Amino acid sequence: MITLVVGTNRPGSNSRKVAAQIESIYAGLRTPVRVIDLAQLPPEIFLASSYGQKPLSFQPFADAILQAYGLHIVTPEYNGGIPGVLKYFIDMLKFPESFEHRPVCFTGVAAGIWGALRPVEQLQAIFGYRNAYVYPERVFLPGIGKLLDASGRLTDPDLLERLKNQAEGFVNFTERLQGVKLRAAIES
Repeated sequence: MITLVVGTNRPGSNSRKVAAQIESIYAGLRTPVRVIDLAQLPPEIFLASSYGQKPLSFQPFADAILQAYGLHIVTPEYNGGIPGVLKYFIDMLKFPESFEHRPVCFTGVAAGIWGALRPVEQLQAIFGYRNAYVYPERVFLPGIGKLLDASGRLTDPDLLERLKNQAEGFVNFTERLQGVKLRAAIES
């Protein structure tokens, strides 16, 4: 299973809209995917006491990471970097097993012209430090407000093809590294 992480807790975020399309792409590839939306984190995880003892309500989020063969992170750019909630989420996960030797892939979403290049590079450094296997094909979506239609869907066929190629390549990368078959067999 691929775990798709929506890297912000902003309500109605463009990252969530893009993640929904990536989720559909994985479904089209017959690859099981689980979505973690940081907007659904339990409020008690933000108590200072969570550093010592994680609340039980956080366990499904931690399990989704630990049970994933690969992680696909969709991150926006906030003030030239990753959202604080995404870094905090990473910090709350078990060390080292949450990311050790786990494939990870990045899609950047931004209003600016670089499409979240800086936060993706920051995440590559963090995940590299944590000994994850970083998939090299990144997708950046600059000027996201102009790329989404009124229903919040990407309409540019070239961008959709890039996201599909990224997902397909990441599935192959994950299957090879993890020695598993993620895609469901096509029924005759």
